[in-house]
Amino acid sequence: MEAVLAHLRAAIERGEYEVGDKLPSEATLGKDFEVSRSVIREALRGLQALGMTESKTGKGTFVTATGPVENPTFGPYSARDLFEVRRHVEIPAAGYAALRRSSDNLDLLGHLVERMDLETDNTAWVALDSLFHITIAQSSGNPVFGKVIEEIRDALARQSAFLNQLGDRRGRSNTEHRRIVAAIAEGSEAAAVTAMTAHLAQVETALTTIVTKNGEK
Repeated sequence: MEAVLAHLRAAIERGEYEVGDKLPSEATLGKDFEVSRSVIREALRGLQALGMTESKTGKGTFVTATGPVENPTFGPYSARDLFEVRRHVEIPAAGYAALRRSSDNLDLLGHLVERMDLETDNTAWVALDSLFHITIAQSSGNPVFGKVIEEIRDALARQSAFLNQLGDRRGRSNTEHRRIVAAIAEGSEAAAVTAMTAHLAQVETALTTIVTKNGEK
């Protein structure tokens, strides 16, 4: 998927496909690259997230920009939307979780990080990642935090999949998640806030790197 996306991105940036042009069909691209249509579909979703293409039902995928936008979208929300909300919800929620978490909360968080370390399927890992962040919000003892993260769950999952595919974030995310859980288990509000702040900063840096780097490999 990464190779297909890099090739298509570079082709658009070189002007082989101009704004308004229609990309070849999934079937055609699959034959050209000798990969399954599911791989092509993921690559096209990556281009769309970068703001370079638009998919029109029944018509195909069309080029909308010759380079990635600074603020890619994941479902109905932009990356900027997500980061602004996450900074103001997940960071304090982690701090409250350190003060209010129950033993059941800790057991679930510990179970989730163990499963994420062992998981090899990207789709399954992304689902666990979403559940991890929802569980921390719920562990805060304030149901509003949990509701907010559940509302953006699908967008977070899309962003997470995007970062894993193009930014190789899984291993680093697992390490960062363990630091968050350790701080919550210790009952240290300051440490939990610091750990979550660092995690979100790394996510934002990874996304910025993907958006700004040249499509050429």
